Amino acid sequence: MRKRSLLARLRTNGFYYLVSSLLLLVAIPLYQVLVLNPTGFSDTRTTGHLNDYLFWLGNHTSLFVIYRGLLAIAFAILFTMPYTLYRIIVAQEILGRSPDEESIAEAEIELEENEELEELAEEEAEANEIEPEEEATEENTMPEFAWRGKGFAIIAVWTGTAGIALFVLGTFLGTIYLLNASHGFMQTGEAPANIGTLDAIFTITTNTVSIGLIAISSMFFGAMIARAGKRLWPGNWLWFSYMALAVAALLSGSAVGVASAPSTGQATLTTFAILLFGIWNLWHSIMLLRLKAE
Repeated sequence: MRKRSLLARLRTNGFYYLVSSLLLLVAIPLYQVLVLNPTGFSDTRTTGHLNDYLFWLGNHTSLFVIYRGLLAIAFAILFTMPYTLYRIIVAQEILGRSPDEESIAEAEIELEENEELEELAEEEAEANEIEPEEEATEENTMPEFAWRGKGFAIIAVWTGTAGIALFVLGTFLGTIYLLNASHGFMQTGEAPANIGTLDAIFTITTNTVSIGLIAISSMFFGAMIARAGKRLWPGNWLWFSYMALAVAALLSGSAVGVASAPSTGQATLTTFAILLFGIWNLWHSIMLLRLKAE
């Protein structure tokens, strides 16, 4: 029962990630090209002239809200993606099988048992005033760590999750602030005195800090799979890891580019980085949807 429910969760996650990929690769680019750009959105944003940008926002509020909403939804759907990758890598590192639902379930059970033994050993060591490592060695009550790469995967999980959450939060708060600023500009004809600073802060938060965290996560996930190579992973997962490294490189370049010129909203690499990230995520979703129990 547990394995069947896990398989259902993984496939459900795969479906959600597929929706996110379609938003990033199809819906958002088409919306920008066919709806936003004809109204002058791209021209007013890339010039860095905030007055022109606020004037455009005041006249196209609903179009802007839809655009930002699609972006936020696409990334919000991916909130569990780092943890899903973590579970698959744990299963592969511990059991050394092709990634499938059964191996993931067994690896999770083994990892939980190891963690329970660690906790019991630590409690017993504290009661006897003995270091946990010494207690485990002397009485042989706790097995040796089954997976030496656990720490790197945890870093990948936390940076990826934090990056996605920060992107969604920054997009939401930045949208609210820009809409309020544009409303005031349309009434008074003057932009808020601190709009340049605050707009740069929101831009750097979403397109530099959060994207940088996602890049770090992708790098760690890709490196962990590529490091094990064909010894543990089938060919499709190896190519998936290589693409993860490419995604990390492009996202990092985009983050640095935005940090150097936040007034333009994005860098030259941003569009390519997001598209490659969407393709990588699409690949991941398809592999999850195709998981089968052995």
